[in-house]
Amino acid sequence: MERVTVTVTIYDVAREAGVSMATVSRVVNNNPNVKPQTRKKVFEAIERLGYRPNAVARGLASKKTTTVGVVIPDISNSIFAEVARGIEDIANMYHYNIILSNADKKKEKEIRVINTLLEKQVDGLLFMGGVVTEDHINAFRTSSVPVVLCGTADEQNVMPSVDIDHEKAAYDAVQLLIESGHRTIAMISGPLQDPANGFARYQGYKKALEHAGIEVNEDYVRLGNYRYESGIDATDYFLKLPTRPTAIFSATDEMAIGAIHKIQDERLSVPKDISVMSIDNIRMASMVRPQLTTVAQPMYDIGAVSMRLLTKLMNKETMELTQVVLPHEIIKRSSVAPR
Repeated sequence: MERVTVTVTIYDVAREAGVSMATVSRVVNNNPNVKPQTRKKVFEAIERLGYRPNAVARGLASKKTTTVGVVIPDISNSIFAEVARGIEDIANMYHYNIILSNADKKKEKEIRVINTLLEKQVDGLLFMGGVVTEDHINAFRTSSVPVVLCGTADEQNVMPSVDIDHEKAAYDAVQLLIESGHRTIAMISGPLQDPANGFARYQGYKKALEHAGIEVNEDYVRLGNYRYESGIDATDYFLKLPTRPTAIFSATDEMAIGAIHKIQDERLSVPKDISVMSIDNIRMASMVRPQLTTVAQPMYDIGAVSMRLLTKLMNKETMELTQVVLPHEIIKRSSVAPR
């Protein structure tokens, strides 16, 4: 015999509790204008019948879905896990659900994912990391919901954003190497078309050298793609130079770990022969040996502050600041030694 599933509706709950459907709706939506005894009676009816409110129907009625779309550039990159945790914790606090979408660091897919999330009637959108192009801005502007850039910013600063000062973070990292006596400092950079992790960190590297009176030699700069393997490849190049660097500054921890392993594979020592410094402070930074000296981004805070900013925009709260720059911090470990 075929089993028939009966859907319990708000009408059934109202009849069971002996109240109007409007009263049930107010109880389900936590409206304070309901008497405690009535609220108790409705909840008891919901429990007996096993009623589950229909989120889609509630969204149509209130014109809100209590969902936020999050575009993540690379779900395999551990740095975004901590950002996502910060987003989720604040979303739960304000009773929002998260739809997480991976874009594989591909512009076309990012635009497609943005449009898909908007079609799902999300109440707000968080765009995490990556390059923000004019096409991205146009996609955001066609949206009727608020958008916050998380861990990145557009070049014109027209979009609300939460990030660190990437140029200053790189400057401080290279300054530490200079203060440790290093003068031949190589850099494994991200793509320069990336204004934050790529170009801004490269600019910080250059400015630190220039301010110390050290000539910038482009032979000591290699572009990577933020991944472990590109750190290995860049370091292989540096080790073959007529004068190898005494220190390597990497735009990301993952590339820095690749650099450490390549140096060790060549039977050289970190930091005795070559010091290694980077930015991010992912979990692996303290697990690799020697432990990696790095500039910590407050990844959890970036996610949490981004989500809080978005809740304010979704609720149309008055704000004086929509471009938030959070502080970074140098974490000294054992991969940097005096020269």
